[in-house]
Amino acid sequence: MAVLDPDKEIPQHIAIIMDGNGRWAKARNLARRDGHRAGAESVEQCLKACGDLGVKYLTLYAFSSENWKRPEAEVTALMGLLAQFLKEKTPSLMRNNIRLQVIGHLARLPLKNQKQLQDSIAKTAQNDGLTLIVALSYGSREEIVDAAKRLMEEAKAGTINPADLNTETFSRYLYTAGTPDPDLLIRTSGEFRVSNFLLWQISYAEIVITETLWPDFRHDHLVDAIAEYQRRHRRFGGL
Repeated sequence: MAVLDPDKEIPQHIAIIMDGNGRWAKARNLARRDGHRAGAESVEQCLKACGDLGVKYLTLYAFSSENWKRPEAEVTALMGLLAQFLKEKTPSLMRNNIRLQVIGHLARLPLKNQKQLQDSIAKTAQNDGLTLIVALSYGSREEIVDAAKRLMEEAKAGTINPADLNTETFSRYLYTAGTPDPDLLIRTSGEFRVSNFLLWQISYAEIVITETLWPDFRHDHLVDAIAEYQRRHRRFGGL
């Protein structure tokens, strides 16, 4: 495990593409749902590590808009795991002062999941420690299109002048409005793509790719990624 530099900043916001559950299960001759179940344990470990390290925001890519194309049995299993996680872990979120937020087209989720999410979000709304943002039924292109539609509606109504539109204004119409952009994007399983995740928000994020499959991702792997982040010099287009 790398050693963090106490004189350098910890990323305020970390986003993670949690990849590799299926390959983890296949390597062990297990069903894909077993890989997803093992991945849920990594979520809990990552939450604890972020809390210990002082990270303020953690965004997890849990289920993309494209994932609805997967076999019905796998989607059903994933929704079941979501329900189980919310039921079992919401008390832990409360004990650890973690606030839950969700982004995505939640209306596509089963009603049971929608209600559980609403209940967990409401219960944790006053927590002021780590903010956990879960991307569910999420696609960044859809998010940007939705933002554009809202802007067009307001322009048509005369409540916004198109001439006043800039990047800061546009950001207020995204699902993540009010949340700082990620400083660090981590993708597990060694894949080099961003998979329609936070395309606008990660414009200046540092990207770290790890070969570790998500079910094996633990505290030390997060520290290694943050140490790599600390070695980077963020220029934001400058010198």
